[in-house]
Amino acid sequence: MRLKLHHLLLLSILVINNTFTGATQEKYDLSEFLTTGLEQNFSLQIARNRQEIAENNLTRGNAGFLPVLDLSARQSGTVNSNWQNFADGTTASASNIHNTTTNVGLNLGWNIFSGFRVQTTWARLEEMKAQGEMSTRLAIERFIAQTASEYYNYIQQVRQLHNLEFTVELSRERFRIDEERYLIGSGSRLQMMQSRVFLNADSSRLSRQHEAVRASQIRLNELIGSEDFDLLIGARDTMIVVDKDLVYQDLFDRTLDDNTSLLLAESDVLISEYDRKIVESRSYPYVNFTSGYGYTFNTYQAGNMDYQQNLGFNYGVTVGINIFDGYNRRRQVSNALIEEDNRRLQHRQIEQEVKADLLTIYKAYENNLRLLDMEYVNLETARENMDIALERYMLGELSGIELREVQKSLLEAEERLLSIQYQTKLAEISLLQISGRIMEYI
Repeated sequence: MRLKLHHLLLLSILVINNTFTGATQEKYDLSEFLTTGLEQNFSLQIARNRQEIAENNLTRGNAGFLPVLDLSARQSGTVNSNWQNFADGTTASASNIHNTTTNVGLNLGWNIFSGFRVQTTWARLEEMKAQGEMSTRLAIERFIAQTASEYYNYIQQVRQLHNLEFTVELSRERFRIDEERYLIGSGSRLQMMQSRVFLNADSSRLSRQHEAVRASQIRLNELIGSEDFDLLIGARDTMIVVDKDLVYQDLFDRTLDDNTSLLLAESDVLISEYDRKIVESRSYPYVNFTSGYGYTFNTYQAGNMDYQQNLGFNYGVTVGINIFDGYNRRRQVSNALIEEDNRRLQHRQIEQEVKADLLTIYKAYENNLRLLDMEYVNLETARENMDIALERYMLGELSGIELREVQKSLLEAEERLLSIQYQTKLAEISLLQISGRIMEYI
């Protein structure tokens, strides 16, 4: 079967392009980009460090379960002068009397009960740890969505580059034909010059498209945390394959259960409840235990003793309750209740936003799937028109302006199909991200 002219031209372009990129580019599939980025992306490293801080904070000592033990030492002294008048009329005086005191002690303090504050603080720290894990998960989901979007954007830009290369080759072939016709006297100089204008315009657009491809490569390097932005990385995939089997109800159910933003909002509500209970715990009595073991050494320059030493143990239990603190506790409880209500409202707001986003994106996804089928048919029709137009133009049965219109129609059909494929893929990525299924790309 005879190959059409534009198929031959496209085949030659792809062979040249693959030879060039194969020698200079490192190509990865999406999972390889994601695996590399999960290790090197700076935002993810920051998120993991914050998660580690939350994990480090979950200790019984930080919650207040454990006693506090201090070892201290102190050296002090006094320098005094004395003047004494006795009842019998005699007097005595002494100047620059230097007395010293040295203390060394081991002191233990332990909060035995403080209105369940310690237990509530421990539960709050546990929730903060879980929240740190969810925040890291949210950062990972955003990274996957951003990287997947840019990965398929790169594929779109490269395919658009190939389309423009094909367009330039068509314009170059047209200019060659018009130039030959002009030289042998069967064509006009005006038609030849017009063909050159079209060729230059298409070449200029091709040059700009090279910039778009390079910008996408740089963005991919940035996302995976590469330090070499000059690295010409590329996508192993050459087509944008869309999942056409996403079901709204399944996505909706998964969203209510697994959406990370919703889970974080629920965690915020729980933490606000713990904050209120910690404030309320100040209304309960408290019991504190203290003890110590210490050594004291005193020196005297006046009196009957030169020095004195003490070594001993002390202990004590304090029981108390705050009766009045200027209404501060009542104010803080009131503010904590308001904050708790705000967190619940925020949770409902986020849930509403997530549901609205899910429905909006799914409707766009459905509409794009319908448009995809239409654009596939349009592209095939445009290609057939291009074949016919080229043959008629070579036979002199079609004007240059008419050929240009057919050429533009083909390029526009290819661009529309690429754009809809990419927009549908973005909708798919967003739907999986909202429903907590974005990890499926790894």
